[in-house]
Amino acid sequence: MSLISATKKRALYFTALLFAAFAGQANANDPLRVCAIYPHLKDSYWLSVNYGMVDEARKQNVDLRVLEAGGYLNLEKQKEHLSLCSLWGADAIIIGTVAPDLFYDSLKQYSGSIPIFATVNKLLVDQKDQSLLKGEVGVDWYWMGYYTGEYLKSKHPKGSGIANVALLPGPKSSGGTKPVLQGLYSAIKESDIRIIETLWADNDKELQRNLVQAAIDNPDTDYIVGSAVAIEAAISELRSANKIDDIGLVSTYLSHGVYRGLLRHRVEFAPTDKMVLQGRLSIRQAVSYLAGKEYDKIQAPIIESLTPNSLNPKVIEQSLSPSEYRPTFYVYNKE
Repeated sequence: MSLISATKKRALYFTALLFAAFAGQANANDPLRVCAIYPHLKDSYWLSVNYGMVDEARKQNVDLRVLEAGGYLNLEKQKEHLSLCSLWGADAIIIGTVAPDLFYDSLKQYSGSIPIFATVNKLLVDQKDQSLLKGEVGVDWYWMGYYTGEYLKSKHPKGSGIANVALLPGPKSSGGTKPVLQGLYSAIKESDIRIIETLWADNDKELQRNLVQAAIDNPDTDYIVGSAVAIEAAISELRSANKIDDIGLVSTYLSHGVYRGLLRHRVEFAPTDKMVLQGRLSIRQAVSYLAGKEYDKIQAPIIESLTPNSLNPKVIEQSLSPSEYRPTFYVYNKE
């Protein structure tokens, strides 16, 4: 145990040195420094947020440092990242938290007096630290679930015949999972949609594939409804099982794989909260605050409902990173 602890401490120490080296001596002509912290970059949702931030940082001449925790279970790692952003000398920190209440009474402890901007996921803080939270970008995921359920209800209104759903919402710990389910259940009231099983796992492709296979093996399953990672896995699994025409696929949010599924009529429906735009808006909030300009402190893109026959190119551009884009962890604008 002591060896592991010592190793971890050394790793953090050397990472801190690296950040300190990047920090250097700031002067009035240097670009603003924004540090962004994500739960993970394991799916194209956060990849698209990353693209929006990176592209906007370049347009705004902002230095951007990106850190990702590797998953929603890595609470301690995200705490370390917040401290590293402070050590780097960030002028502002944008955080997509792994848990809404992770920094409820300790935000200042990890970030000092650096202004904080919440992105995508809700960040809850007590009254003592409320003054640090300068902006929020993100939609209420209740409505992502509600519009998903509304689509299902429109196909299977009460009295039309029971349709059974296997629900694969992702990880239980995810900030958006609970409101998605609340919205979904609210929308399918007074319909013939029945949830026959709910299968949980982190948004890892192999973990979700296992759940998809279990759902497919259930002869009562009419729909698989779930996270984009689950639906992407389901597209290939249904093809392998020769059940493409037997089970419908509905995603609770958009990804590149889900978009391709919509184009090919393999996915019936997905809402989008415009991830690229959210990344841009978070950078704009931080820049406006640091420049002393007026800005909307709470911003939420309009959620759009997508079907194979309703794919607005402008909405897709605001939602998904270019296909060739890869995660970017540092934007350096200093000449």
